[in-house]
Amino acid sequence: MLILNTRIGSLENIYENQVSSSSSVLFSSTSEKSNIRKPNAVAATSRLDLEGSSISTNNNKDQQLASSILDGKRILAVIASFDFSQIPHLEELLDSFHDMCVAGAQIDVFIHTTVPYPVSLIDLLNTRHDCTNTSPRSGFSITITLLSPKLRLHLVDKHRSLFYEKIDDYDIFVYTEDDIRITPRTIAAYLYETDRVQSIVGQEHASDYNVGVVRYEYNYPPDIIIDDKTRAATANVTRVYWEHSWHPVIPKAVDAVPQKPLSDKYVHMTNHHQGMYIATQFLLKAWKERPGCEFDIVKNRPGMKNRPSQPSEGTQRVWMSSQHLHGKRHCNVQQVIPIDKFGELTVHHLPNKNYRRVGRHGRLGGGQGGTEAQHVFGNETFTQSSSQLVSAIQLHVEFAKRWPKTPQIPYQGPVFMENEGCDQPFERVKSMVNDYFAYIHRGGVMSEEDMTKLNWLDE
Repeated sequence: MLILNTRIGSLENIYENQVSSSSSVLFSSTSEKSNIRKPNAVAATSRLDLEGSSISTNNNKDQQLASSILDGKRILAVIASFDFSQIPHLEELLDSFHDMCVAGAQIDVFIHTTVPYPVSLIDLLNTRHDCTNTSPRSGFSITITLLSPKLRLHLVDKHRSLFYEKIDDYDIFVYTEDDIRITPRTIAAYLYETDRVQSIVGQEHASDYNVGVVRYEYNYPPDIIIDDKTRAATANVTRVYWEHSWHPVIPKAVDAVPQKPLSDKYVHMTNHHQGMYIATQFLLKAWKERPGCEFDIVKNRPGMKNRPSQPSEGTQRVWMSSQHLHGKRHCNVQQVIPIDKFGELTVHHLPNKNYRRVGRHGRLGGGQGGTEAQHVFGNETFTQSSSQLVSAIQLHVEFAKRWPKTPQIPYQGPVFMENEGCDQPFERVKSMVNDYFAYIHRGGVMSEEDMTKLNWLDE
């Protein structure tokens, strides 16, 4: 596991202990990590009160001076990111989470992945994510947890146990796939509406609801490459909700929530898949005890009666992000989205690709006459952009060569590494883990060899 953490102690002893034995590098224990990584202290006034309110009403001086609804909030975010295939989107998501620290939050991000990150990429991320907010109530860290690729579709399960392991340490919990941009506005709107719902239905019924989000994409012309000659083609490009393309839109795609106290203020999507969810500490604890829910227990997605290998209510990914929580046969928590602030709870699905499915054969609205959906098998070749373009990693390495960093011994940088089960391929993982601990031992300075390893897909 790799951990980007802007406030940690010395790792010199850890390095000495782990690089001396390849087995301990590859299979170091979670307890070792907990002895190293010290959570930043957050003032008690910033915490959610255990009665369910997500906005503190404490009237002390610090709270009165808070400039943001996120000020001092403790956020735990987990990203499921199997490999590097969506790293452009992951980078954007990490930037958005960093913005939450700038807005005053203490946010710890865990990336669950099956591939080790090379030193050059880690060093680049270090330069991007040292939060400049000097408040002791804010902070930012990224933990990259290496897990076994044998998990496959069940990588998405791993966040749930982490949430409940750390349930008392955070106020807000975010689970997401690695291609959704979640901004400070998203979390702020969630907190505001969560309190608003509770004020309407009362604390006793607050856990029957959760504020949801809706993903959108931009409908760029699917058959045009946008360049200087075709840029006019974007004149009519707009945000589209590709997962909700039934007509008439109301009530087929979106409708008022059925519960009377909220039906004039909130709607829900008839397809409640979100690819993510947000929850407060209060709600997670309530869903654990909710009859028929057991949200703390990881379960497999339901299968068809006669073909259990085939999902009956969506894949494991859909199950863990949405269906377990909102499905009427499961937790049956009502998704609610405010009518008057609907746009504040929409999030960008960064690939901008799924809208192309709508109307295709075998896809939403395609019927029998639509164009056949195209699939790829991983062996396709693509035209690459010009080799003259300067990439972020190339420029970062040039900076390191021209203006070498001063070593920080004991290491004070934002990264350290552990592994929680990634051993495929063994020699490659072993080499990259050892490279990282050597980087730490040098005080966070890349070696000449590190500076040559810039294409991590080919490592």
